[in-house]
Amino acid sequence: MTPAPDKTKTLSNTHRAAEAIRQRIFSGDLPPGSDHLETELADELGMSRTPVREAVLVLETQGLLTVRPRKGVRILPVSPDDMEEIYEVLTALESLAAGRAAERGYSAEDLADLAQAIDAMDTAIAAKDREAWAKADDAFHRELVRLGGNSRSIEIVDRLADQVRRARLVTLNVRPLPVKSNEDHRAVMEAIARGDAEVAVARHTRHRDEARQVLVALLKRLGLRKI
Repeated sequence: MTPAPDKTKTLSNTHRAAEAIRQRIFSGDLPPGSDHLETELADELGMSRTPVREAVLVLETQGLLTVRPRKGVRILPVSPDDMEEIYEVLTALESLAAGRAAERGYSAEDLADLAQAIDAMDTAIAAKDREAWAKADDAFHRELVRLGGNSRSIEIVDRLADQVRRARLVTLNVRPLPVKSNEDHRAVMEAIARGDAEVAVARHTRHRDEARQVLVALLKRLGLRKI
């Protein structure tokens, strides 16, 4: 009798394959608009086709690639216009989360992860470590949406976050040091802590609008119509 497949191992391999492909997209090893067979990706990753097939389906839901029957996968480009639309959605959902979080009466302990992300960003800024700042910034925004408590918002924001991350990695080292961004994050957290939903929403909306303007302007200045 053939033993049943180990589902835990399958999920682990799928996760590893998804992370490996995602990083290759971000690094440019899998450039926008390029086509790849699943067998090719599996060989390059040293994995079987099954976890790679599952991984590309996951990445398709996140907008990083599209699966084409019998033709493999195509890495999707992101344009400045795409980023305008993505930020419009992110701004609305994250600001909603900020307001809802303020209304929930969270304690300092509840906001500890949010505070930790801000502290990590301050440390990164002091060291002029932009990559560490970007990692902590991601953590802040994920935690903010989680605190909002809307599972649909969490799902949508998570799906769009990788596309923002890809654009930000391209521009990270040419943008101004994001000191103002850190000030905004702390102001949003303080508004949530004191239960001021109106200020939390307004400050986060302004923060995301300014981030959008900086990112899109940089993409256009660098002549990156597709990334």
